[in-house]
Amino acid sequence: MCGICGIVAVSPKVESSPRVEQLWAMMGALRHRGPDGSGYFVDDHAALGHTRLAIVDTANGEQPMCNEDARIWVSYNGEIFNHVELRAQLRDRGHEFRTQCDTEVIVHAWEEWGPDSFNRFNGQWAIALWDRAAENLILCRDRYGVRPLYYTHAAGRFLFASEIKALFTAPEVSREFDPVGLDQTLTFWSPVAPRTPYAGVSQVPPGSFLVVGQGSEELVRYWTPEFGEPDRSAAGDLDEQAEGVRERLIEATRLRFERSDVPVGAYLSGGIDSSVTASIIGSLTDVDLHTFSLRFTDKEFDEGSYQRRLVDRLGTNHREIEVSERDIAEVFPEVVWHGEHPLLRTAPAPMFLLSRLVHDCGYKVVVTGEGADEVLAGYDVFREAKVREFWARNPDSAVRSRAVELLYPWMARSPNLAPAFSAGFFGRNLSLNDPALSHRPRWDSTAGLKSMLAEPYRVATPSAAADELLATMPAGSDRWTTLGKAQWLEMSTLLPGYILASQGDRMLMANSVEGRFPFLDVELGRYASELPSQHKILGLDEKHLLKRGFADLVPDEIRHRPKQPYRAPDAASFFAADSPDWVGDVTSADAIEQSGVFRPEIVDRLLTKVRRNQGRGLSNTDNMRLVAVLSTQLLSGQIQQRYDAGAPPVPCGVFDFRTRSRRPS
Repeated sequence: MCGICGIVAVSPKVESSPRVEQLWAMMGALRHRGPDGSGYFVDDHAALGHTRLAIVDTANGEQPMCNEDARIWVSYNGEIFNHVELRAQLRDRGHEFRTQCDTEVIVHAWEEWGPDSFNRFNGQWAIALWDRAAENLILCRDRYGVRPLYYTHAAGRFLFASEIKALFTAPEVSREFDPVGLDQTLTFWSPVAPRTPYAGVSQVPPGSFLVVGQGSEELVRYWTPEFGEPDRSAAGDLDEQAEGVRERLIEATRLRFERSDVPVGAYLSGGIDSSVTASIIGSLTDVDLHTFSLRFTDKEFDEGSYQRRLVDRLGTNHREIEVSERDIAEVFPEVVWHGEHPLLRTAPAPMFLLSRLVHDCGYKVVVTGEGADEVLAGYDVFREAKVREFWARNPDSAVRSRAVELLYPWMARSPNLAPAFSAGFFGRNLSLNDPALSHRPRWDSTAGLKSMLAEPYRVATPSAAADELLATMPAGSDRWTTLGKAQWLEMSTLLPGYILASQGDRMLMANSVEGRFPFLDVELGRYASELPSQHKILGLDEKHLLKRGFADLVPDEIRHRPKQPYRAPDAASFFAADSPDWVGDVTSADAIEQSGVFRPEIVDRLLTKVRRNQGRGLSNTDNMRLVAVLSTQLLSGQIQQRYDAGAPPVPCGVFDFRTRSRRPS
């Protein structure tokens, strides 16, 4: 795992080659992503930078890397897990290799197959390829958006990087917030690619590649989630399908543990997803399994008893960290700095502390359970959609309306305790023709946060974010089931924008740790997309095929426990005890006025309410309001101040083609 960046002259008015000093600053901003070394390439039109976290072929995998005639150059962040098989295919076609690293496979795959290479890769990646002869830059991002890739234009040049902070090292790049990006964040929890929170800064969408030439740009979608639905009358055998999930997940997990030249650990949350991946390694391989868990001092959020049950069963070498509300408050500014997006929840903060534990224990790689809920239908929103679809077939039925009582019987604050609220929330917008039947109540609820925005940041049409997203749904998606549509929406919004970014890549790479996600394996994803909806959620039992397929490896009390989404204390983290000084600084009247993002009177009323209750007993919406204000205000100050990036790690190699020479460090 690494950090990548680059500069390409795209205007004929730009006569000089990209400045190495600017590239050096960009690489310095990405030092945390690749502390093991750095390198760069430069010619008359382009410059590529790289900071390396050495995981595969640690001795020979320095980047940027080229083909034999030095025409194709690559700077790459990620892992191609099937690189061994691809290398064998390419050798059969006459390609010669100097290393054992997956980076060199990318170069030769592009030579052999061009853009079709991306369909052959099984992994997670952000790739920058520079073709010196064609003077084209190709930027590609993996199917699900595991690895980030941002870009912008400034002074006749095209700049790209793994993180936005690297782009901001260029003084010409605007640091203003984008009203549409904020509007999407306050609807979906994150902007939807290619949008970002910043005006003029874009991101390569998942499953896409961008071709940049002199005065031209072309964005190509090479993959999108598809959900073919078998005939319900021929749904197939449950056991056979569960075995299909099992076989593919075992192979996906094995690849992610074994294809590394450094030790690999595993997160263990206590839920079904991480329990399955840990059990595969602990029970079916000879690997000495090291596991890492997150605990909370507040028992409402703690899952320690389930974690300990599996640790004892597998006999893992286990470490854990216990997080308090105060811990979250103290680390939150650093979390926001690395996350770069406004947040509506504090949940990324404990994940940052967990990855720090992994790093401090000497590990560079962990396998985690992210992606299982999206691929195998585990989220509560999918169960809610099933109930709403049932109700929508006869909206006036009193019997059908009571189906919502089946959703959360175990919750201490279950919606069933407030039937009128429950009916109003889940019963709104009941239209079978709505492709967003699953998500509409949640989007509408989150969109209530937009009332805090100051006039310059308010988008004219309240439903603009949802309308724009739904307009991008693939042709033929109208034939998908309600669950298929819901999965597509989740894979297009929350998964890449929040789960894999704010909680995933950014919190891991802040501590120089790579995350690997077996549930996002391409073969498992293909198989799962064709499974019948009624088998993914059997009745209201989410991820039924996963539970069924691993009944022999995972204890019943974990397989059948009520789903507990990962959460962390929100407002109470900042106001239950003495607030850190930074809270008052970023929420002062002067600070709110200076940023210009929020209406001061709304923020003042919110803070009064939160202080009165010491951050406890607040509604879901008020918790999100407070975290949104704090994170956005932190960002507003940080993007104007913290861009003295410093130097990147010690160079591995410098490739300077302005003088036709290679200068080793």
